[in-house]
Amino acid sequence: MRHKKKKLQLNRFTSWQDATIKSLARNLLIYESMRTTLQRAKAVRPLAEKLVALAKSNTLAAKREAFRILGDHKLVAMLFNEIGPRFAKRASGYTRIINLARRRGDDAKLVIFELTEQKVKVKKVKKAKEAKAEEADKAVEEGREPAAEEKKAEKPRETAVQEKAPQTKKPSKKFLGGIRSIFKKERDSL
Repeated sequence: MRHKKKKLQLNRFTSWQDATIKSLARNLLIYESMRTTLQRAKAVRPLAEKLVALAKSNTLAAKREAFRILGDHKLVAMLFNEIGPRFAKRASGYTRIINLARRRGDDAKLVIFELTEQKVKVKKVKKAKEAKAEEADKAVEEGREPAAEEKKAEKPRETAVQEKAPQTKKPSKKFLGGIRSIFKKERDSL
């Protein structure tokens, strides 16, 4: 009997299901956010939470357990060096599921499955722009107007929109070439 052995099976055999869950857990740790179905996200959530909890303990036994699940030394190192310290102050709730729309083909519920604490990405500003901005600031402080070149750099450029001439398509010589264009509509493309 299967009393109290509820598990999301994902309509797969046991080995295939385990491989799917481990693959989703690996992708979550690598990308920190992914778009998947609700059932898959619910199935992988316990494993992902367990891996982050292991990363918080940062012991040799925990690293071996994580390697047994993930099977990649680089991924284990990233888990324990980057992801684990981020969640040091958090007791639980390492992942979140954000609902999206339904998938068009099979009406499955799509979600964003992500880690709650994500790496902050800092955008680098180009050095040339920084230098021009500093020169303009110095000129304003000194009481003189910025040079003409600096004024041009401050104003956004207006680009002229050029319309392309319509290109005529050559008829395809493939079988059913004309019929295919009848059934292909813009609304069918995603």
